[in-house]
Amino acid sequence: MRFFQKFCVVSMALVLIGLVVPASHAQAANSNIGTVTINATLTEALTVTINSGAAVTIPLLPNTAVNGTATTTGVTTAWTLKPGRTSVAVWAYFTSAGVALLHQTAGNTTDIPSSAVKIQVGGAGAFNALTTVSPFNAAASGLQIGPSIGITGLNKTGNRTDTLAYQIDTTVVPQLQADTYIGTLNIEAQATP
Repeated sequence: MRFFQKFCVVSMALVLIGLVVPASHAQAANSNIGTVTINATLTEALTVTINSGAAVTIPLLPNTAVNGTATTTGVTTAWTLKPGRTSVAVWAYFTSAGVALLHQTAGNTTDIPSSAVKIQVGGAGAFNALTTVSPFNAAASGLQIGPSIGITGLNKTGNRTDTLAYQIDTTVVPQLQADTYIGTLNIEAQATP
């Protein structure tokens, strides 16, 4: 029986030692802290895309106020703007008010001015001549396409699509000669503070 008592005492002592002394394999060893600096940049962007109607042909009649075409142009303006921007405006303009469409035949000295070219926005409303000074050049050869878009915290990223229809008023140039007249209409957007 003595053996049994010694065995119990030794067993109890080992259990108590196991409870008091933690196992060395249960503790973690931590390193120093390494750090990484992450920089992310979303670049401000303002784009104009011609979706359809990049080339328009308008048949002309002499001294006729309404020379039109069924071809329209689809224009999408998209933006991602920084804080502080308050509006986006889209403009159509020619580089020259006097020569929007240039004659192609030698000996012809008559050109079509921007005041004879008219645009309708969105398929409804009036056709308006390109006679306003745009923010992009000093010539009175522009037209704002639709209203300015007010920018708030809710639409710093967005887009808008406009459809443009065209007319040429040849009564503006009654001496217009038979010829092909070619010009480039610029469409550009501006975000203002």
